Amino acid sequence: MAGGIYLIQDDDRLVEMMEQPYDSEDQLQELLVTYPNLIAGDQIDRATARRWLLISREAAPSDEETAVQWSLDHLFLDQNAVPTLVDVRRTPNAELRQKVLGQSIDYAANALVYWPVDSIIALFEANCRDRGRDPEQIFEEFLGANANEDLFWQKVKTNLQAGKVRLVFVADEISAEMRRVVEFLNEQMDPVEVFALEIKQYVSEDGLKTLVPRVIGQTAEAQQKKSSATRERRRWDESSFFAEIKARRGADEAQMAKAIYLWAKSQEPEVQIQWGTGDAYGGFAAQLPQKGRKPYQLFTVDIAGRMEISADNYGSQPPFNAEQNWLELRSKLSAIGLSLPIEPGERRSPSLALFTLQDESGLKQVMETFDWVIEQIKTL
Repeated sequence: MAGGIYLIQDDDRLVEMMEQPYDSEDQLQELLVTYPNLIAGDQIDRATARRWLLISREAAPSDEETAVQWSLDHLFLDQNAVPTLVDVRRTPNAELRQKVLGQSIDYAANALVYWPVDSIIALFEANCRDRGRDPEQIFEEFLGANANEDLFWQKVKTNLQAGKVRLVFVADEISAEMRRVVEFLNEQMDPVEVFALEIKQYVSEDGLKTLVPRVIGQTAEAQQKKSSATRERRRWDESSFFAEIKARRGADEAQMAKAIYLWAKSQEPEVQIQWGTGDAYGGFAAQLPQKGRKPYQLFTVDIAGRMEISADNYGSQPPFNAEQNWLELRSKLSAIGLSLPIEPGERRSPSLALFTLQDESGLKQVMETFDWVIEQIKTL
């Protein structure tokens, strides 16, 4: 039996607690579901402790035709919408360690394919139903009453596109070999973060239990690299965005994005432009403020050359939550290449590639369509 820890009770009695292995991997997995704070967010980011939103336990690839046959133990998001992929093993041996590491890198490399954002939302909602909780209530508890849920899910998508994910290997004991591998990966992989999490269990003779998490992999070199990346994050603005999209997508697509931006600017103050933040991806959102309700997000334009809308944002609010109005909106947006689902309120994010708008008449039709959208909303 390994060494223990000691608790001093209120009566000054010293209670010795001895390290004890978990009964099963399932026990350790269930503890993470019940107590997500065991993923030691204060050790992962000492400046701003990470908080966790459980998306799903046993998250499998969304593509039924994929050849891979596995499921991730836990999928979490932190408050910055960074997908956090958690794999739980009880003291893995050398052979199992290699399998776990290889499989988890597979997760990270293919996360966008395995879990597109619509699939992640569906997993989250299914998990809430299984636990008898309201998804909106859980989301509000996680990010606060004033949080914009649509922007949060958009940021999840942006992080996936940028490969910004976090791998966490959990065990009751992390070997020296595992530690060296994790530290090496965390220093070399950018923007992916890689950690091992050792959660030891200590139990007293009279049944007291203590869990002690310890994050491994946060070397000085890794911290310097990641903190440098953090410092480089900035809120995009007109100058930086259009310079970047021109460099990435070419002058024609930058011109299309600029025309849409200038149209939105011409609608001020009725329409407000909100710039996003990100390491490598970003963009702007055109929003229509509303008294007493959350803003109508008309669309976003991102650095990857896409205009995108949220079907849920439109379908969950008047006037388009009414069937006839929804069908009319669906017809209008379909004409410019944005395909809404049949039912209003479905969580989907149709997008339109800007290069398809290089015909001036196509760009004019987009602007006229959103002129119509604004008029419909203003009639409320």
